[in-house]
Amino acid sequence: MSEKRPLALRLEGVRKSYGSVLAVAGIDLTVEEGEFFTLLGPSGSGKTTLLRLIAGFERADAGRIELGGRDVTALPPNLRETNTVFQDYALFPHMSVADNIGYGLKIKHVPADERKKRVERALAMVRLVGMDRRRPNQLSGGQRQRVALARAVVNEPEVLLLDEPLGALDLKLRQEMQLELKRIQQDVGITFIYVTHDQEEALTMSDRMAVMANGRIEQIGPPVEVYERPATEFVAGFIGISNVLRRDGTQFVIRPEKIHLLMEAESPSAGMTVESGVVEQVVYVGMSTRFIVRLDRGEQLVAVRQNMDAPDAALHVQGARVKLAWAPDQAYVLDRKGAPEGAAEAK
Repeated sequence: MSEKRPLALRLEGVRKSYGSVLAVAGIDLTVEEGEFFTLLGPSGSGKTTLLRLIAGFERADAGRIELGGRDVTALPPNLRETNTVFQDYALFPHMSVADNIGYGLKIKHVPADERKKRVERALAMVRLVGMDRRRPNQLSGGQRQRVALARAVVNEPEVLLLDEPLGALDLKLRQEMQLELKRIQQDVGITFIYVTHDQEEALTMSDRMAVMANGRIEQIGPPVEVYERPATEFVAGFIGISNVLRRDGTQFVIRPEKIHLLMEAESPSAGMTVESGVVEQVVYVGMSTRFIVRLDRGEQLVAVRQNMDAPDAALHVQGARVKLAWAPDQAYVLDRKGAPEGAAEAK
């Protein structure tokens, strides 16, 4: 087993309230150096407040914040080894791309020759070579986002904080930038702490992710673990589509893509769990079709089928009696506290 990397960030009992609203409820968290770590949650979950506490834009009411093993709890933002990338880019409109990227280095009195070399490396990193003399208003949204990223990374912070930086981009560009961000993070090796409400972004880019709700962390883990083995009903419902069933006082989660949709006359494979019902709705969503099925027991389940062939036939299934079948090991039981049976506690 390889040794653990040093810690880039440690939070101990970090808490923040705004009047009677508890925004961050005593969070403990560690992030290793070089990790791409994502804070994922809906609006009001506390993720952006937590990021601002790490950056020093907000002062914690209680708890301790360490960056690289150094206690920075009481330090202002300029004395913390962090940089922040925001959704609105915050570029200087009157400066060229090169001057925007090199501004932080200039403030730190980095010599001009060294500054020029580092700006050139940063331009190459974000694939904007040749655009150094342009102004922000001459760039596309994706290019402006790359400039903001280069400006942050060129300062070589201990931790780079990203607050929904792709939120203003259209879907196709956002998906492209997700891959670019991950490539850049791997190239430079800086710790990224990324805030988003977009589940796909979190699943696509993260080494680990923390799902937040009501100022607390519901679950921490690699994307595959969080998606495949959600620790709470909230996590199961927030990330992707989940079916939560209750049987004899026990609740369990089954993902729609794990469910086999069979017509009433078809026989499921041996050992499968089977429920019968009627297809209430068929939803075509391009790559796949969703089937909303009302079980004979009264519950509603969603099954998903990839559209490998022409999906026309699937659209005529509405109203038909069907069987839903899944392998027993694809259903994860949630205990009364919301944690899956046998699941290890998140570290």
